[in-house]
Amino acid sequence: MTKKILIADDHHVVRIGTALILEKNFNYFEVNFAETYGEAKQKIKSEKYDLVILDIELPGSILKSMVKGIKGISEDTLILIFTSYKENIALQYIEEGANGFLNKQSDPDHFVKAVEALFKDGYYYTPEIMNELLKGNKKRSAVENLSEREMQIFNLLAKGNGNLEIANALNIEESTVGTYKRRVYQKLKITNLVELLEIYKEIH
Repeated sequence: MTKKILIADDHHVVRIGTALILEKNFNYFEVNFAETYGEAKQKIKSEKYDLVILDIELPGSILKSMVKGIKGISEDTLILIFTSYKENIALQYIEEGANGFLNKQSDPDHFVKAVEALFKDGYYYTPEIMNELLKGNKKRSAVENLSEREMQIFNLLAKGNGNLEIANALNIEESTVGTYKRRVYQKLKITNLVELLEIYKEIH
């Protein structure tokens, strides 16, 4: 059964090069192109695509919000982020609903492997991204294990409140805030506010 793929990239060389790799390795793909985010949305609205290969720097780009925009039009369409950016931003796009992330510097075999995995498993993550996902899940689990009061303290600390401000906000003693703060640090296995802020940013 023919699969329809949309390559959304404003660089002609990338579009043609990507299409040639697909044509060489797969004989059941129909490939179309879009040069802007607006054009990509229009094409996805007008016909069903199985996979969108998306450059996050498209003209008209709204960065990671593009993923939700496309999924809002066609929820079942797979999205592979194909970008010159490094993988340290991948989680932002995966959390928005992207099914895979690949750097444009990857060799053609790597690209083919990614496309095969997307159609077989519904996702493609490099080992580095998988490791980051696992670390993120562990941090989420640790935060979810906080009690209701500990969660309040965690959120207020992350928003820049000091012990006295938290005590006033929750109508408790400042010493009690200190006790809860120590419990939060212990449960999250952290030692300072900088580490707490890193966890807060990663789960929001």
